[in-house]
Amino acid sequence: MESRFYLGSILIYCTLLLFLVTIDGASYGTHKRGISSVFSLFNLKEKSKFWNEAVIRRDFGDLETSISDKVGVANYTKAGNIASYLKLSEVDSMYLPVPVNFIFIGFEGNGNRELQRWFTKIDHIFEHTRVPHISGAFTQLYKNIDDKVQQHQLPIISHINYNFSVHAIQMGGKVSSVFERAIKILARRENVSDTRDGSDAIWQVDVDMMDVLFTSLVDYLQLESAYNLFILNPKPDNKKAKYGYRRGLSDSEINFIKENKSLQGKINEAGSVPQKFPDLFKSKRPLYEKNPMAKFAWTITEDTDTVEWYNLCLDALNNLEKLYQTKDTADTIQIKVMELLNGKNVDLKLLLEKELKSGDFRGLHAECLTDTWIGKDRWAFIDLSAGPFSWGPAVGGEGVRTELSLPNVERTIGAVEEISENEAEDRLQDAIQERFSVFGDNDHQAIDILLAEIDIYELFAFKHCKGRKVKLALCEELDARMTDMKSELQSFQDEEYDESHRRKAVEALKRMENWNLFSDPNEPFQNYTVARDTFLAHLGATLWGSMRHIISPSIADGAYHYYERISFQLFLITPQKVRHIKQLPVDLQALQDGLSSLLLPSQKIIFSPYMLPLSEDPALAMAFSVARRAAAVPLLLVNGTYRKTVSSYLDSSILQHQLRRLNEHQSLKGSHAHSRSTLEIPIFWFIHGDPLLVDKHYQAKALSDMVIVVQSEESSWESNLQCNGQSLLWDLRRPIKAALAATSEHLAGLLPLHLVYSQAHEMAVEDWIWSVGCNPLSITSPGWHISRFQSDTIARSYIITSLEESIQLVNFAVRLLTKQHTSDQTYKLFRSQERELVNKYNYVVSLWRRIASVTGELRYVDAMRLLYTLEDASNEFFHYVNETKALLHPINCTKERRVQVEFDMTTIPAFLIVLGILWLVLRPRRAKPKIN
Repeated sequence: MESRFYLGSILIYCTLLLFLVTIDGASYGTHKRGISSVFSLFNLKEKSKFWNEAVIRRDFGDLETSISDKVGVANYTKAGNIASYLKLSEVDSMYLPVPVNFIFIGFEGNGNRELQRWFTKIDHIFEHTRVPHISGAFTQLYKNIDDKVQQHQLPIISHINYNFSVHAIQMGGKVSSVFERAIKILARRENVSDTRDGSDAIWQVDVDMMDVLFTSLVDYLQLESAYNLFILNPKPDNKKAKYGYRRGLSDSEINFIKENKSLQGKINEAGSVPQKFPDLFKSKRPLYEKNPMAKFAWTITEDTDTVEWYNLCLDALNNLEKLYQTKDTADTIQIKVMELLNGKNVDLKLLLEKELKSGDFRGLHAECLTDTWIGKDRWAFIDLSAGPFSWGPAVGGEGVRTELSLPNVERTIGAVEEISENEAEDRLQDAIQERFSVFGDNDHQAIDILLAEIDIYELFAFKHCKGRKVKLALCEELDARMTDMKSELQSFQDEEYDESHRRKAVEALKRMENWNLFSDPNEPFQNYTVARDTFLAHLGATLWGSMRHIISPSIADGAYHYYERISFQLFLITPQKVRHIKQLPVDLQALQDGLSSLLLPSQKIIFSPYMLPLSEDPALAMAFSVARRAAAVPLLLVNGTYRKTVSSYLDSSILQHQLRRLNEHQSLKGSHAHSRSTLEIPIFWFIHGDPLLVDKHYQAKALSDMVIVVQSEESSWESNLQCNGQSLLWDLRRPIKAALAATSEHLAGLLPLHLVYSQAHEMAVEDWIWSVGCNPLSITSPGWHISRFQSDTIARSYIITSLEESIQLVNFAVRLLTKQHTSDQTYKLFRSQERELVNKYNYVVSLWRRIASVTGELRYVDAMRLLYTLEDASNEFFHYVNETKALLHPINCTKERRVQVEFDMTTIPAFLIVLGILWLVLRPRRAKPKIN
């Protein structure tokens, strides 16, 4: 037993010794990395000439790889992630080209070079923006809000940028003469009883007739594939000093019809009116072979380019002039009313027919006189010679249109405009007569006459001699006269004159010594230059505002998708039940026509009216009662009178909540909801007797899932808006305009024309200059015709939403690829996915480019056909990225296990010792002989 214990102890000791020696050898080998053990074959080195990674993860056939595959593996692993390997990065911006023509009429003077220099670099790029929503009835619409608490479906500052390609077109003298003559012939006195001289009266120009001129010129030059903004600078007519543009009749003309029963009878008995303007659209002379999109262009049209159009328009205007020359006031008003009844303005036609039938004319109100206008097609105009006018909030508003909002030629350039020799002599004679008229027939001292003469020459020189480009001969004569006057003044210093005369002469000489009014050749043309630059800067800011407000305006926050069918579910909510829906005071056909105008040509309308009497639906009656509120609204009228009115209104937030609760128990929706191709818009139309509004100030309101409209029996509701010093009156019996504006916001995010998002303020700001035109988004006209500007904005809203969502999806997919790290193990598997992945990405990019190109050509219907394809292509790319990620996931998650055996030559003696001891201990022994 003792020998076995002894041998076991020796064996344990030797084993421990071997273990310590092995640890020491391993440590030694670790410090000397240049020495490899012969057993380190599994410690695979990067430069091992015996083994490589292909042996482990590929079969033997893959050992014979080509050089390109080796380079591909190196590039793949070196990239770090799949997105870098494919050279994919997140999309930051996408650009939509927008062609714009600025057409200058009446600028054929000598300052055209400066005009061209100023507008050469007007091309501009800015982001598409969205205005955040504001909840609650007690906040002003679209004002500042804590943006942190809102969750936006799409970014407020979009990835989509507008790239404006601006081209200026300067029209010749023939075009200018046509518009000047049209203004002269089509102008009527605003006040039919005003017998003052024409220079003191206010004149209204028929904008419907002007519409024909603008449309025909755009069509004749084939400029309809761009947005056209006309800048008019007609020569002022002294007989019609102040004029503006209006659709329809003035208040004076409406009262004239109301009081003249015989005129009403003539109008009712009269038939159709022949067309005043001939067909001006037959002949066309394209100004461009193709609308240039690359860079700014300045085009000067020759009279030969427009001579055919000029002759047609001139003949039509001459015929109109002959027609109106033989007519008195009643006949002129009758002709105008008949034109409206037989014209294309459906809203005015329906309104006039009803008012003529009733005979009270309570709901017929004059539209505002304006000097800007947005046409039904892709054109708008500014008349720098008209007005000035003002409109906007009566009190408490910002960005209101004032008399100084538009650039004024007379107040800037006209104030320092160089006059001719004859005009200079006439003005000098007028100044002399005016100055010396105070002297009368009494005798005056010679010194007083000299001083008066000096005053005249000084004032005249500052106005017409100092800073001129071309010196007047009269100024040189005055310079010589001033030298003679100095000699005369010096003669008054003799003692023979009174002390007062000598003192006056000395003071006058000191004044003249500081002058250099006539003879300084180095005098810069500072006055004219400053006035010109001020005018052009103001004009440039106005044109930039037109691009921001009417061509590419901000839209309401939200995602607005394109649907092939739009289902309008109209719920007419009345206090009592009526026998038939047609007995309600709502023009359903006019409303349906208005709603149809919000749709693109490729969309179809589904119009479903329902009648819901409150007397038969207690739950709905309770919802109406809960949402009804009253508020004391302070009003400061335009004449300075303070008045407090109690306004009854519906709180839209409460009403929306109540209607949603009703929908949980009984469906208020139609049968077309929840479809990719059909959008359903519920419109709740409340008909009430007493004046009723929505959120204190509105006739209609767009909410996230419905539109609310209120109608009452008040025909002349005084709003919080004003126009040219008069309060704007609303006919609460006909809220079609407000209903279409709210529906367009719900459908595509359209906002009133005065609202736009400001990145500097990080909120919506107001500018009321372009709140004009007979469209639902303006305040200066009760008309509700959708302009091509607005229909294009609706189409772009659908396009931008699809592009934005596609960009977001692609960017998210690229971020996923960025997180997928590259390695040798995943290369072969990724190669099987690479081609299809790149193809799907390239297909999305090609659709982006195609949509942008088609949109730049204003072919929105063609762009609509690509939106569903883009949505499917983006989803396929995203899903394929997810499939690729899932395919590579098992390899990326598998840990590479390595067996590392370190061995050194110093371990050999330990092995020998152990083997020797074991041999001694375990060797077979010779059996001892047994001795008895």
